[in-house]
Amino acid sequence: SPCAFSTAAQQRSTGDECGPEDPSDEPKHPLSDCALEHKAIKLEEQVRDLTERYRRALADSENVRRRTQKFVEDAKLFGIQSFCRDLVEVADILEKTAESAAGQAEPSDPNPTLKKIYEGLSLLEAKLQSVFAKHGLQKMNPVGGRYDPYEHEIICHVPAEGMQPGTVALVTQDGYKLHGRTIRHALVGVAVEAHE
Repeated sequence: SPCAFSTAAQQRSTGDECGPEDPSDEPKHPLSDCALEHKAIKLEEQVRDLTERYRRALADSENVRRRTQKFVEDAKLFGIQSFCRDLVEVADILEKTAESAAGQAEPSDPNPTLKKIYEGLSLLEAKLQSVFAKHGLQKMNPVGGRYDPYEHEIICHVPAEGMQPGTVALVTQDGYKLHGRTIRHALVGVAVEAHE
């Protein structure tokens, strides 16, 4: 406001008229060098503290961002997990039906219809497995491999005839993995040493 400026101008002009010997020219509470140094040290400590807090907050936000990104990627990859479990059961039925049709369709059998049904089921099963592979769903083939509790479920023990004990000797139900994560354990028989 114009009033404030004029007052300030008057004060300045009256201050200019004062001589060096005027006691009002000296500060009433002079700060010593020691007090100024102490204040400067305090401010530097506050700056260091705030800088450290800022760095921690930045690191925390980066960690949260990475975790969230990983969560989103996992959701994209494994969001179809329950759907895949259901679809794997359909694949089992299809496989058993194709095996049954293969057992019925003998080469000497004059019934061409049964043979065509078997061929159709085989093509359908192959297409289903290729769709599974396209989406990262793989059937495990553990026969001859070591037993792994994260991938297999033991349902029986069989005598080790030409196999190492602890290896998978037979599979009664196939296991499946989705992008490397087991979504259904294979039901297996594990070879053990025969006791006499």
